[in-house]
Amino acid sequence: MTRQNRVLPTGEIAALPFRGAWMGNRGILHDAAGQPGPARWRHKNWICCKLAFKGRKRPLMAPHSYTELFFYDEPQALAAGHRPCAECRREDYNRFRGIWERLFGPADAKAIDAALHKARLAGRPAQQCRHQAPSPDLPDGAMILTEGQPALIWQGALHPWTPDHGYGPARPVPDGPATVLTPAPLVAILAAGYRPLPHPCLTGV
Repeated sequence: MTRQNRVLPTGEIAALPFRGAWMGNRGILHDAAGQPGPARWRHKNWICCKLAFKGRKRPLMAPHSYTELFFYDEPQALAAGHRPCAECRREDYNRFRGIWERLFGPADAKAIDAALHKARLAGRPAQQCRHQAPSPDLPDGAMILTEGQPALIWQGALHPWTPDHGYGPARPVPDGPATVLTPAPLVAILAAGYRPLPHPCLTGV
């Protein structure tokens, strides 16, 4: 059975078969039987974690434990509004926080999470907060909507993405404004030098 624990770059949590390269956490979103409920978060510290850390093993969707969420790659985790975990990804988190503080001033993880929560959700019921920006000005790692589908900007090209096929062939980055999925503070972090890890299909690793 495919579990409902894959996070899309649009922020939705879906039951899809793609294998996640990263794991995430938004709190306990499932019931005692392991079935997801209507909530899409229980706290503001949305994090992106390694799949393996210090040999820890845990059953998926165990009772009274956080719901394991999975991302296709790190740019998609950022698009959904997650940041690097301060425990299993300490080096990445320190790099991320250092850039954050250069741009926005001193902040601990709680303050960063509060700012990100305001930037990633809007409206009632809360939906992904999207913004407009000129496509050619967006940094590598940002994700936009093109023809109704998410697409990643990477190495000066646009890579459309679908859950069934992953990233498609590179296209030119379009001129003009784009609907940006990645929250505005995270776009600024990317532009200032934070380099996320895309799916190996784009790096050959």
